[in-house]
Amino acid sequence: MILKAGQKMDWLEITINTKSDEIERLCDKLDELGVGGVIIEDEAEYAAFLENNRRYWDYVDDELLESWKGLSRVKFYLEDSPGGRAELERIRRELPDETLLSAHVRDEDWENNWKEFYKPVEVGKKLIIVPQWEEAPESRGRTALRLDPGLIFGTGTHPTTKMCLEALESTVKGGETVLDLGCGSGILAIAALLLDAGSVKGCDIDPKAPDVAMENAALNGIYGDRFEALYGDILSDSALQENFGKEKYDIITANIVADVIIAACRQAFSWLAPDGTFICSGIIGARADEVKTALLTCGFTVERELEDSDWYCYVCTKGYAAQ
Repeated sequence: MILKAGQKMDWLEITINTKSDEIERLCDKLDELGVGGVIIEDEAEYAAFLENNRRYWDYVDDELLESWKGLSRVKFYLEDSPGGRAELERIRRELPDETLLSAHVRDEDWENNWKEFYKPVEVGKKLIIVPQWEEAPESRGRTALRLDPGLIFGTGTHPTTKMCLEALESTVKGGETVLDLGCGSGILAIAALLLDAGSVKGCDIDPKAPDVAMENAALNGIYGDRFEALYGDILSDSALQENFGKEKYDIITANIVADVIIAACRQAFSWLAPDGTFICSGIIGARADEVKTALLTCGFTVERELEDSDWYCYVCTKGYAAQ
């Protein structure tokens, strides 16, 4: 089939629910039938991924867990055309013991449907976050922060991000140096600069994050002279630690998870200017006291404690280490 410029394709998404130990056999059979481009969703691999990477989150959505419970899946796609439907019937005949579920999708469904859930949102008193594909509404004096997070990063609507943004708004006075640990889409870094911070360095363990963050910065007229985003693990990357340790920062932000904040708080304390502010969030309620104790032990004074929907944010300054 030859598509004209701008023409969208209709597809059939075929799903076969199976068990983890049956995936290889099923994929081999599909390969024999000439089916390529299969997508495997393996419950066992998902569970192992969660178990082996616990330090990167404290909370996993119950609906997400339920969607994987007791099931593994193999998916593939066919053109939603007479030829594609005939191919689907042939595969059904060759796999009489399997139930093939089909759903109709279009190219624009994959590309754009998720965008309808993201609209401009006001945060604090000064900012309004505007997805790139939306028109900026009448903002009543608010500064628009434009963001294109893709499907990987958040758009600022999560309570942890909103609390960090509100804390930044009350902390940035003008000209500050900022370090953003776990920069993701760059939203906190960009907000700090739009609020008149002087410069920001950021890092993230996701290799895609620096490019996404810099592209979002460019959407807001911010370039490399004021913002630098790097890839690396702040807990283990000695080169990254050396880079960040070359200066003291007026503000450090860390919207990550409890385990990483606890492990990184001594570094954050050492990198923070004497009169600086450390803003940390991403902390689920069950871990809040543990994080607060770690912060106090490192020498921080907790000046403000924000809570929203059982998520916590601490705004800290340097004090005296607990004895």
